[in-house]
Amino acid sequence: MKGLVLSGGKGTRLRPITYTSAKQLVPVANKPVLFRVIEALRDANIDEIGIVIGDTGNEVRNAVGNGSRWGVKIEYIPQEAPLGLAHAVKISRPFIGDDKFALFLGDNCIEGGVSSLVSGFATADYNSQIVLKQVANPQQYGVAELRHDGSIERLTEKPRQPRSDLALVGIYMFDQHIWEAVEAIKPSWRGELEITDAIQWLIEHNYHVHAHIHQGWWIDTGKRADMLDANRLILEEITPHVSGFVDRDSQLVGKVTIEKGAQIINSVIRGPAIIGEDTRVVNSYVGPFTSIYHHCTIEESEIEHSIVLENSEIIRLPNRIEDSLIGRNVKLHTSPMKPKAYRLMLGDNSDVGLL
Repeated sequence: MKGLVLSGGKGTRLRPITYTSAKQLVPVANKPVLFRVIEALRDANIDEIGIVIGDTGNEVRNAVGNGSRWGVKIEYIPQEAPLGLAHAVKISRPFIGDDKFALFLGDNCIEGGVSSLVSGFATADYNSQIVLKQVANPQQYGVAELRHDGSIERLTEKPRQPRSDLALVGIYMFDQHIWEAVEAIKPSWRGELEITDAIQWLIEHNYHVHAHIHQGWWIDTGKRADMLDANRLILEEITPHVSGFVDRDSQLVGKVTIEKGAQIINSVIRGPAIIGEDTRVVNSYVGPFTSIYHHCTIEESEIEHSIVLENSEIIRLPNRIEDSLIGRNVKLHTSPMKPKAYRLMLGDNSDVGLL
């Protein structure tokens, strides 16, 4: 089987972070979400992966490279405009050929990976497999309605009045019959070729579409709250290690990872948390569910349940930062007046003086 990862889109729900960066490259627990997707496919013994790219294609190419670091071969497939998931599949036919393939949205995190799903589909007699998950807000997703026997009756893209709470989570598997479907369907009212329409075409033409209901956690990292949730869940799974320097006046409590070159001076790090390479934490408190990426400085400040991207500085803040996603090259420092609390979502290259 081959893998196909969709890494286009504008990431409007994560602005201003995504004004200057691909949403799939925002790190969760100090690793870009796209890297986690590639690792999940590799762990499922898929070593040929196509990545569909859009406006942020150059950034994705530079970050991912040829795939050799993961032991896979990467091929890039440019999409001229965000014309729908089924369009992304359609233009990938020269790469896929007639092989079975797994389609994975590049901004999704799923508990347990996809190894068992891929191995099952590789030897199964069904033509497609879609992964579903019960959600509280199905109107925001493609939704599946199942028959009493568990087979799929109907798929609807972002219905105003959902008839089911089973959402498509962005992981699909197809054989060569998907090419008939993507050629047969027409653009939706949004002007896009919808993957739900393509799968519905398979169902209506008596192809076997298998539904797998995922029981673990799944996060679509499209919004700040989703990113923080994914960060929290993944930090709980990481096996902690200390590869940097921690002085004797500091405390590491719980599951804490200190990466190579990091320095912890007279500080408390309460896990689960991760401190990235060559980051300095001085006279500070880093609380649970926090990821500080590489080459950052946290000095005389407190932060928890947050993500801080690379090359950012947080210095001498009087109040604790929480529930925040802070971009690259950000500088947070004090100004004369003291606020009571901070809840921040800051774009890259920001320089903010807090009152």
